Amino acid sequence: MTEHLPHRVWYRPMRARDSGEDHRVATPLELLFDLCFVVAVGQAAAQLHHALAEGHVAHGVFSFALVFFGIWWGWLNFSWFASAFDTDDVPYRLVTLLQIAGGLTVAAGVERAFDGDFRVMVAGYVLMRLAMVAQWLRAARTDAECRPAALRYAAGIAFCQLLWIGYLWLPHGLQPYAFFAFAILEMAVPVWAESRQGTAWHPHHIAERYGLFTLIVLGEVILSATNAIKEATAEPGHLGTLISLAAAALVLVFSMWWLYFDRPGHARLVRRPTMFTSMSWGYGHYFIFASAAAVGAGLEVAVAYDTGALPGIGGVAAALATTVPAAVFLLSVWLLHIGPANECRPIAIGFPVTAALVVAASFTPAPIHVAAGLAAALVVLTVVATHGERHPA
Repeated sequence: MTEHLPHRVWYRPMRARDSGEDHRVATPLELLFDLCFVVAVGQAAAQLHHALAEGHVAHGVFSFALVFFGIWWGWLNFSWFASAFDTDDVPYRLVTLLQIAGGLTVAAGVERAFDGDFRVMVAGYVLMRLAMVAQWLRAARTDAECRPAALRYAAGIAFCQLLWIGYLWLPHGLQPYAFFAFAILEMAVPVWAESRQGTAWHPHHIAERYGLFTLIVLGEVILSATNAIKEATAEPGHLGTLISLAAAALVLVFSMWWLYFDRPGHARLVRRPTMFTSMSWGYGHYFIFASAAAVGAGLEVAVAYDTGALPGIGGVAAALATTVPAAVFLLSVWLLHIGPANECRPIAIGFPVTAALVVAASFTPAPIHVAAGLAAALVVLTVVATHGERHPA
C-alpha cells in the first residue's frame, strides 16, 4: 500500500465518475474557477453599461452577447467535464489553472472586444479551449468506455479553435456572421460527441455548479449597483433618490435569487434524464447568466439617469436597460425550472405575465420600484401557491 501512495497523490487514472455518487459537491478548485471567471462577467457588464450610457444600445447589446458567449461557453465546458471526470490530481489541477489563465486573458480583452478588437479575447479563449482538448485526450487514453465520446470532443473543439483563429483575419463586415456560425459549431460539438455514448455527469453536482455561478453573477449585480450609488452620493441633492433606488434594486435582486432557487435545480435533470433535457437546461442558462449580469449594468444606468448624468437618454430608455434583462431572467427561469405545463397554474402563468408587466413598468414614473414590486409579488405568489408542497430530493 505504501509504495503506491505517491502515485495516488499526484496522479490518478482519469475514468468516468459515478453519476449517482453520494455527497458530490463543488471542489475548492471549481470555486476558484468560478471566482476568476466572474471577473470576466464583471468586465462585460461594465462595458455594457458604458455602451448603454453613451446611447450605443444596439452595439452594446450585440457586443455583450458575443463576449458573454465566450465566457459562458468556457465555464460550461469545464463544469460538465469536471462533473464527469474530475480526478483532482496534479495534472488535472495544472491544466485547470491553465484554463483559468485563459479565462483571465479573456477578461483582459473584453474592453478591446467592445471596440471591435478581438485579438486578446480570442487568444485567451483558444488557450482555455485547447487546455480542454488536453483533458479530453487524457480521458480518452485512460477510459476505454468513454473513449469515442472523448475523442470526438477533442477533435471538435480543436477544429473550432482553428476557426476562431481564422476569425481574426476575416473582413470586419463578415465577422458577425462568422461568429454565429462558429458559435453554433461549438455548441454542436457536445451533441455530436454524446450522440453514441454519453458521459457520466452528476445531476446534483451540475445543478449546484449552475446555482453557484448564478449566485456569483447576482453578487456582481449588487456590486455594480453599490459602486454606482457610491460614486453618485458624492454629488449633493440625490441622497434620498439613491437610497430609494438602492432599496428597490435590493428587492429586485433578492426576488431574482428567491425565484431561481425556489425549486431544486436538479429536479428537471433527474425527472427527464435525456440528452435534450440536459442540453436545453445547460445551454438555456446562457440567458439566465447573461440577463442577470445585464441587470447590474441596467441598474448603473438607472443611477446615472437619476443623478442627471445621462442628459441624452430618456427615462424609458434608461428603465428598459434594467427591465428588459429582468424580464428575460424571469422567462428563462420559468422555461428551465417551471415550464409552461406546470401543474400549478398560478405559477405557470405568473412568470410570463410578470415578465411582461416588468417591461411595461418602464413607462411608469418609478420603473425600478414597480419592477421590484412585481418581482416580489411573484415571490409571494410562488410561496402561497406551493404552500405544503414537498420538493423532490
